[in-house]
Amino acid sequence: DLLWRSLYISLTVSLFTVILAYPIAYFISFHGGRHKSLWLFLITIPFWTSYLLRVLAWKVILGYNGVLNSGLMGLGIIDEPSTALLYNSSAVIITLTHAWAAFAILPIFVSLEKVDRTLVEAATDLGDGPLRSFLRVTLPLSAPGVISAALIVMIPTVGDYVTPKLVGGKDGVMIANAIQAQFGKAANWPLGAALSVTTMLIVTLMAGATVLIIRALQRLAR
Repeated sequence: DLLWRSLYISLTVSLFTVILAYPIAYFISFHGGRHKSLWLFLITIPFWTSYLLRVLAWKVILGYNGVLNSGLMGLGIIDEPSTALLYNSSAVIITLTHAWAAFAILPIFVSLEKVDRTLVEAATDLGDGPLRSFLRVTLPLSAPGVISAALIVMIPTVGDYVTPKLVGGKDGVMIANAIQAQFGKAANWPLGAALSVTTMLIVTLMAGATVLIIRALQRLAR
């Protein structure tokens, strides 16, 4: 159950991170102009602080007396603070999505920078509107960057330990927490090793499948 929960959280975080990162990377690449370096610099600012502090910041935001509950009460949406915002898998997904967003933006940006702008112009000249041109030209050509971003996010988040420990509660526990417990309090090293190897094999299979998808998308783009 923990392994499947970890995979679900990891895949969901990858999906949300890419959905969040792609518009930002697209804006910087196509509309950043002379300020592309400045935008990329601003994206890296959160990494000036400790990863632990960023996780704790989300604990403050989502907490019972946190910023989000206070804001919802101020708007009259809720009458009393909600306990459903923290200590569950949703809190883990939100925190990990924010923590790994920059890692998704950068590879997508690099992929978009490699898109030949004359192909986009040609699609427009042949009658494609902005949306159709994006779906038929820009998105397929940037697909390797999208898949790479998803892979970069997916692999580390499967084995994340700190975030579920701080904001997950018992409903947000992941496989890494179980592995740590087996090597720590339970002193059951064989089970801990088995869980570690199983997780590694599944992640390897997922990474291999992702590489095959990248190659297939590259062939379609050609």
